[in-house]
Amino acid sequence: MKRERTLTGTGTLLRFMLRMDRIAIPAWVLSILFIVLATLSSFDELYPTETARQSMAATMVNPAGIALTGPEFYLENYTIGAMISHQMLGMTGIAVALMSIMLIVRHTRKEEETGRMELVRASVTGRHANTTAALLLVGGVNVTLALLLALGMGVMGIESVTWEGSFLFAAALASVGIVFAATAAVLGQLMEHARGATGLSAGVLVAAYCLRAVGDIGDSALSWLSPIGWAQQTSAFVDNKWTPLLLGAGLTALLVVIAYPMSVRRDVGAGLVRSGRGRSEASSSLTTPIGLAFRLQRLNLIIWCLAMLLFGMSYGSFIGEAEEMMDSIGGALNEMLPEAGGASFADNIAGMFMTVTAILATIPVLQSILKLRSEENAGRVDALLSGALSRSRLLGSYLLLAAAGSVAMMFMAGLGMGLTGSQSMNDSRYLSELIFAGINFVPALWVSVGLAAALIGWLPRAAALSWIIVVYAFIAVYLGGILQLPEWVMSISPLHHVPRLPAASFEWTPLLLLTMVAVALAWTGLRGFRQRDVPG
Repeated sequence: MKRERTLTGTGTLLRFMLRMDRIAIPAWVLSILFIVLATLSSFDELYPTETARQSMAATMVNPAGIALTGPEFYLENYTIGAMISHQMLGMTGIAVALMSIMLIVRHTRKEEETGRMELVRASVTGRHANTTAALLLVGGVNVTLALLLALGMGVMGIESVTWEGSFLFAAALASVGIVFAATAAVLGQLMEHARGATGLSAGVLVAAYCLRAVGDIGDSALSWLSPIGWAQQTSAFVDNKWTPLLLGAGLTALLVVIAYPMSVRRDVGAGLVRSGRGRSEASSSLTTPIGLAFRLQRLNLIIWCLAMLLFGMSYGSFIGEAEEMMDSIGGALNEMLPEAGGASFADNIAGMFMTVTAILATIPVLQSILKLRSEENAGRVDALLSGALSRSRLLGSYLLLAAAGSVAMMFMAGLGMGLTGSQSMNDSRYLSELIFAGINFVPALWVSVGLAAALIGWLPRAAALSWIIVVYAFIAVYLGGILQLPEWVMSISPLHHVPRLPAASFEWTPLLLLTMVAVALAWTGLRGFRQRDVPG
């Protein structure tokens, strides 16, 4: 009876969570499903022969290739199935893990931070009902994604993509998502704020990926310390080993057993790790809106700047092997690369890598501008505007911070890619060229910022739709050539109009036009923000 009382209301809360995420969950599931299936289809078209596939595998037998993809044993017989597991299990696992972390934090720590959970707990609701409902929700989402993915891969009829391998591939991804859902449930008990719980959980995810990468390159034992490593050790479409998934199931059960007792050792809204008391007086920078905005986001911006540096370094180390890749594969990758006249293959692939980093940089930039919307939802913006602070100055401060963040992100990406790219090519000019190539994408990121500002100004409830630009950019720019999308479809993405340096020649016109579009969108957002109601 006591156990039943602690879970009272779980079903009601689960239905409520499904109602809240009726848009977000299908968006996550369909995006991941589309990317994996589209990539699988493109592999089948790009590498129709065993010779082409083994030539591709030969280019992966190096530390950079293994670190970015997965273990070397996939390369021995590089079928289409082995290729999709080798190149997509790790990357897709990160996306599934982020989805699980964000959903768990949203329905646990975020609900406590806003004060809604205290109202829920005041009714006839068990102390463990909300955590249980959140875990059931995320577990169900991962299982649903796995079933859809397995069925989608199986029905494509590709020779090496068997039904058993398809279900194992999908189950491995679901295992990663569920493990990190349980991880977020535990870490959410430690932190007082949702931002801290998300950041700490993401840090564990990054550590897991790094352990996997280091383990696959050298000491393979380290790969067995990572949930992402367990997923890749299933050897889907190669040996089809189900036993590594038992590690994920065991760790999930252990984390859930830890999370429940931790939740009753603290007050609702508090964390087991107490926040520091802070300074007795605020610094002068906090008296300005842009100083306050930076203070709220500085940790996230610093982490992302370092992440962009590492992403750039990882990609840059691969540029030096581009010519060898071209010789061994021939024209197989041409569909993924821009048309750049007589530019070298190394310059072409550097331009493609920089485009991918620009897509990644859009994530923290949008987080920066959308932070204003989250502050408004929490009721803190009304208090700021009750003084002498104008609405234009408030939104303008977030716009400036996001614009400056765009420059910082792309500079760090270009610096990282230039440092390792110049070494791999034995050509010092790549350092300055790739830094400039990164800065070259900044106006496209400003368009994303402007779009988010326009939505905040006129359609604040739809501000989250600005994330579509990230998904669309990936599909149009990264997969557009492979999927043979029409030119007008690809041109909707602002990144499509940026010259891909160093392969293409620099042009002022598209960058000025993108800047003008960004300014127009930002001005539109400022006008709307000045006129609409701001809830208190």
